[in-house]
Amino acid sequence: MGRPRTNDETVKERLVACATEMLATRPQESVTLRSLATAAGTSTTAVYSLFGGKDGLIQAVRDSAVTGLFQDLSAVPASEDPLADIYALAVAYRRWACGHSHLYTVLFGGVQSFEPTGAVGSHDPIGPLIAAIDRGMTGAVLAGEATSIALSLWVTLHGLVTLELAGALDAPAAEAAFRPTMHAALRGWTTPDVFRGLRHAEPAA
Repeated sequence: MGRPRTNDETVKERLVACATEMLATRPQESVTLRSLATAAGTSTTAVYSLFGGKDGLIQAVRDSAVTGLFQDLSAVPASEDPLADIYALAVAYRRWACGHSHLYTVLFGGVQSFEPTGAVGSHDPIGPLIAAIDRGMTGAVLAGEATSIALSLWVTLHGLVTLELAGALDAPAAEAAFRPTMHAALRGWTTPDVFRGLRHAEPAA
């Protein structure tokens, strides 16, 4: 009879969860292999067995964040209105970030190298946004270069979300700021005819 398996999926998930919290709340260099194993109630041997070492565990945390955000953004359906689609993606991004604050911090806090100007991989979270922007450019709704538009919108969105997660904006303030800020950022990239139409449709102050 073989020895019972102790480094199983439960231990693996626990290590990823502990590593996520630690990487989100302290400098990466202070997160040691021993501290990770202790927090997860296991041994350093388990980290090597399941992930090949600390770097493999950090990679697993990063992959979990990338996959989770990509899945939520990919679930946003495409419509005939690319501007509405981009706004819906922003809403989904904010919702995922607020629901997975530690993963969000790991993803955009230095562990994950996220480059909106780089090549778009098949599971890159920016992929759904680039696709929506491309539809907007094809339909003469947006004008500009796709990655520049994506970077501009992401900087705006990331700023709002970061302030909200840090508590600099309370829930009512964050909610009040989100819609007009994102619409203003998006409107700035529209073609002249679309811009005039959107401005005309806005309610009077």
